[in-house]
Amino acid sequence: MSQILAIVTLTKERIGGGAPIFVVDKEDELQKVSFSLEKILDANAHDLKNGTMILVKHT
Repeated sequence: MSQILAIVTLTKERIGGGAPIFVVDKEDELQKVSFSLEKILDANAHDLKNGTMILVKHT
C-alpha cells in the first residue's frame, strides 16, 4: 500500500486533494523542495513530467 504525503507543483489550479500542496515558481525550486521533502518525510519523489512532483510513502 502506498500513500501520497505531499504534492509540489508549478500550477496550483490543476491540483486538488487531501495531501499538502506546495506551490513553487520555477522548475529548479520544484526539484529543491521535492528532494528536501523526500528526505524529511522519508518518502520517494516521483516526477509526473507536467510541472508536478508527488511524494509517496511506499509500505
